[in-house]
Amino acid sequence: MEALIAVFRSVVSAFIATAASVLPAQAETVMVKYRGPVDLAPFGCESTPQSSLVKRLCYDAKERYVLVNLQGTWYHYCEVPAVTVSAWRRSESLGRFYNANMKGQFDCRMNRVPPY
Repeated sequence: MEALIAVFRSVVSAFIATAASVLPAQAETVMVKYRGPVDLAPFGCESTPQSSLVKRLCYDAKERYVLVNLQGTWYHYCEVPAVTVSAWRRSESLGRFYNANMKGQFDCRMNRVPPY
């Protein structure tokens, strides 16, 4: 019986951790480098403990706007297609995907920055 309870607790904990990792952020504002404060309420955010570079990835699909926490510093990327973010989230290495596909791309100085 104790083993069954332990398995149940493990399953419930995994479910809660998974659900919480992609839920919309609430009442949280982050300081984005080269932009300033941004409220995460409209974003779907995912914590990424498996990555040593990418600590958190947030995406607002309506605005095609990415916020990413790289080792404690928040950066933004503009006009990012949803397919790119989906591929990033599914990639084997979030850091390698970032370096190969995001870094130097989707520059907010050249693309539309959302007004919020």
